[in-house]
Amino acid sequence: MDAYTHILEQLRQNDFRRLREYSADPRCKLTTWLVVVARRLCLDLYRQRYGRRRGAESEEQRAVRRRLQDLVTEEIDSHDFAVVSGGGAELAVRQTELAEALEQAVTTLAPRDRLLLQLRFTDDLTAQEIANLLDFASPFQVYRRVNSVLAELRQMLARRGVESSMP
Repeated sequence: MDAYTHILEQLRQNDFRRLREYSADPRCKLTTWLVVVARRLCLDLYRQRYGRRRGAESEEQRAVRRRLQDLVTEEIDSHDFAVVSGGGAELAVRQTELAEALEQAVTTLAPRDRLLLQLRFTDDLTAQEIANLLDFASPFQVYRRVNSVLAELRQMLARRGVESSMP
């Protein structure tokens, strides 16, 4: 869907300039020309998002780089968090409010910090794996950064009136 909307936006740009550039030619159909234009626009979008292929880069390295880029730009859905059952309507409202407050706090974090939390808590990677992926010197730096980001989130939530259940 991203590519489709990108194509439509690009075709609409500058008062449909690209579409008006098509010149009727008996050797070429409009549909063929449109496929070529759409393919080039998709390639531009892909290169904009992931960059060009680097010289000695392996397929595995490219896949890791694409995955990291996708994780940085991925929206975190607070509804993916586990919900405690029982407790009635009041608990459900409270959990929804807490999830919204957490989601707002997380969106204010730097993309690298959001990626760090995603890798650690959603993807369940070890600190060593995260250190390798994000170029931390050691797993201990990963732990320190995670603790720092979590403390920052706690402070943001406290400013919004969310009480901590931790001592």
